[in-house]
Amino acid sequence: MFVAVLSVEFTLHGNDSLKGKRRVANSLKQKVRNRFNVAVAEAGTENSLTRLRLAVTSLSNSEQHLQSRMDKCLCMMEAVCPEEMTDSHLEIYTVE
Repeated sequence: MFVAVLSVEFTLHGNDSLKGKRRVANSLKQKVRNRFNVAVAEAGTENSLTRLRLAVTSLSNSEQHLQSRMDKCLCMMEAVCPEEMTDSHLEIYTVE
C-alpha cells in the first residue's frame, strides 16, 4: 500500500484578515475533496495571514495511480486558485 502527501503553499497577496484567508482555504479544500476524494487540511501556516499551506493525502495500492492523482490534484489547484502558488512537494511512502 502507498500513501501520498502533497504539500502546496500559496501566497495571499493583499490579504489582511483571517476571514479572507479562510475563504480561499475552504473554497480550495472543498473543490479538491469533491473532485479527487482525498483528505485536505491546512498545515503549518495557521499564524500567517499571507501564507497558506495545504496538505493533501491519499492511499492506493498502485504507486502510479497515486502519482497521477496527485499530479492532477496539483494542476487543478493551480488552475482554480486565484492566489500565487509558491511551492509544492510530493512524497510517496510505502506502508507494509
